[in-house]
Amino acid sequence: MGMIYPMFVLVLLTFAVATALGLSRVMSVKKRQVSPAYYKLMEGGSPPESVQKLSRNFSNLLEVPVLFYVFGAIVIATGVGTGLVLTLAWVYVGLRLVHTAIHITYNNPAHRFLAFLASGLVLIGLWIWLVLEIGSTGAV
Repeated sequence: MGMIYPMFVLVLLTFAVATALGLSRVMSVKKRQVSPAYYKLMEGGSPPESVQKLSRNFSNLLEVPVLFYVFGAIVIATGVGTGLVLTLAWVYVGLRLVHTAIHITYNNPAHRFLAFLASGLVLIGLWIWLVLEIGSTGAV
């Protein structure tokens, strides 16, 4: 059905943010904005805002999206997906991209929250559909 593709794009986004985070940490040390010792235990200073935003966004990409990966794995394993499900999966990934873009650029909390809320509503809708679909077909 193609569910693997939106999942893979979200994986790529996560690795892109991880790479940007690593580079920003190295640069913050090179620019003497933070001591290298800070990164041992993340104590004893405060990194620049740009590093903090990337760090929080990376954490965000490892939190709720896990539920998307589990959803996708179940859809792939059971073969119960539809075109609408795939479209909504892409909508979810698009909203996570928007959330990341807001978070690591101008970081307006209200805008970021709207993207987060919308993605969460799409994800819970996908899960409700999955439970109803598997319940009615007995796919698992």
